[in-house]
Amino acid sequence: MTVVEETRRIRVLDPRLANQIAAGEVVERPASVVKELVENAIDAGSTRIEVELESGGARLIRVRDDGSGIAEDDLPLALSRHATSKIASLEELEGVASLGFRGEALASISSVSRLELVANVEDDPRSGWRVVAEGRQMEPRVSPAPHPRGTSVTVRDLFFNTPARRKFLRTEKTEYGHVEEAFRRLALSRYDIGWVLRHNQKTVHQLPAGDDPARRERRIAALLGKSFLDNALHLDLEAGGLRLWGWVGLPTHSRAQADQQYFFVNGRVVRDRLVAHAIRQAYRDVLFHGRHPVFVLYLEVDPAVVDVNVHPTKHEVRFRDGRLVHDFLFSSLHRALAKARPGGREPHEGSVAGADAAGETASGTSPDSERAVREPAGRWQQQPIRLHETSDQAERVTADRVRAFMSGYRALHPEHEEHLLTPQPADGETDRAMAARPVREASAMAESPVLPAAEEGSGIPPLGFAIAQLHGIYILSQTAQGMIIVDMHAAHERIVYERMKDQVHGGALEAQPLLVPVSMAASHAEVATAEAERGAFSRLGVELDVAGPETLLVRQVPALLADADVEPLIRDMLSDLERYGRSDRLKARIDELLATMACHGSVRANRRLTTAEMNALLRDMERTERSGQCNHGRPTWTEMSLKQLDRLFLRGQ
Repeated sequence: MTVVEETRRIRVLDPRLANQIAAGEVVERPASVVKELVENAIDAGSTRIEVELESGGARLIRVRDDGSGIAEDDLPLALSRHATSKIASLEELEGVASLGFRGEALASISSVSRLELVANVEDDPRSGWRVVAEGRQMEPRVSPAPHPRGTSVTVRDLFFNTPARRKFLRTEKTEYGHVEEAFRRLALSRYDIGWVLRHNQKTVHQLPAGDDPARRERRIAALLGKSFLDNALHLDLEAGGLRLWGWVGLPTHSRAQADQQYFFVNGRVVRDRLVAHAIRQAYRDVLFHGRHPVFVLYLEVDPAVVDVNVHPTKHEVRFRDGRLVHDFLFSSLHRALAKARPGGREPHEGSVAGADAAGETASGTSPDSERAVREPAGRWQQQPIRLHETSDQAERVTADRVRAFMSGYRALHPEHEEHLLTPQPADGETDRAMAARPVREASAMAESPVLPAAEEGSGIPPLGFAIAQLHGIYILSQTAQGMIIVDMHAAHERIVYERMKDQVHGGALEAQPLLVPVSMAASHAEVATAEAERGAFSRLGVELDVAGPETLLVRQVPALLADADVEPLIRDMLSDLERYGRSDRLKARIDELLATMACHGSVRANRRLTTAEMNALLRDMERTERSGQCNHGRPTWTEMSLKQLDRLFLRGQ
């Protein structure tokens, strides 16, 4: 016998059930509650926000602020769904500048917890009011309650009435870790607000308000550690209605996981695919494999050109001109990292491989509009970036010429063309005497007037003067602050690589027609992208024709990639162009080939160098972009200050 279920009629959900469904999108864990409540406090114009937790937030979350408060008559609506004071029309939504605007956070939270809200709009602390929601219909009940000007929201026993949700909560330590990370993001979004975080009656963070550069850096040091600032470049630049400022970590100060990456758009923390892709591209050939860069960056744009209403948690945004934003982020960070070179400031202790890098202008805009990129803890510098010549002016480079360039590369610097040839013994000099030559030259150099002048600080180069070669691998150099050790192969590898890139990408990239065009099946979207981006492919030396509604023909590729499997490369480029508006896949493949060639063509270990050769290498490192890392992202040099050396040998103790 079959049982026919009675057809259910359409009916309106009761408010509590509707809010609990909405809570599934808004309230994932205690950290979600903290985020929503603190964003409301920020929107209320608060200058101080306190967050108090118990048991990681599962037992208690209290957020107190000194903002504008909520009037008595508005309190019943505060816990109602889709009730807000932040927008009133579609025009306001399109240009919304507040963090919250949906008007459902408090209603959703109160449906899965015991929530109490106390607020006061007066300066008299005796005139506050309390509101709670009761029953299945969540009827608000308002009563008098003393409270200073501002608002306090107390959330107890999260998910007490939804056991299925509560059992998904992790341990107290894990949940607290998520709350602290949410607090860290919010505290980094507004330096003009004072912040306090307490857990189980213990104050964890107490951050005073202050929006000047020194206080910003103190807050970052408190939240991310002093090492972040010691190994970061500060930048501030704008172009085309976009402003980017903040801190980017040097490639050698990377992490095993992406846990120190903070990006804000108009004060709202976001995790956006387009932004992530641009930053990943900027670090592409300077980061060690498997490592993640660190950064705290702020993008300021016209609110009308960015849509923040594309995700319930508002972590994702959509830009009206995504390509413009992507190119601006990539070019700014790429050039800032390229210009990070040794020297220009007093070193921080423990600086490694370019941690003393000088920051320079990272914008391709005119000198009138570009801002300065600051060194990690030094003075402001502003030096123009020399862009490559146009393809019409530069020399054409073929694959054969690149290989010829490598086989003929005999010098680290044009003025020292003979220095890197295999050392030959002088007349009557034995092999043993020749091996001791660097020590003799270092002794002679120490007696010369050059080094004493350098010690007095008059004209000493950032990487100092070479005094010895260690085990045929490392160069020991004396600086005004201490000593530097250079991995000569890693350093030379970067120098060769950058010169090869300048020759290949700075000139007209040699293209080679394919004897038999490669036919590849394509979707309608890929065909449309190929037609729309024909110019972009042509500039990269690729000729891509549409042979049918679902067929593409590759007729020409760069000569350096003539033997490569071009079909997956073209597909990846089409995907990038459709998603991000640009692609560096082809350039990346060429750079991989050049990096391999540079590695094989660089100075090898156990190669004896003269003092002049070692100094030529140091001077070239100071001139070369990205010289703090080799092609594989390994550091090329490290420094020990006199203070560190004194401590090592217990001097002055």
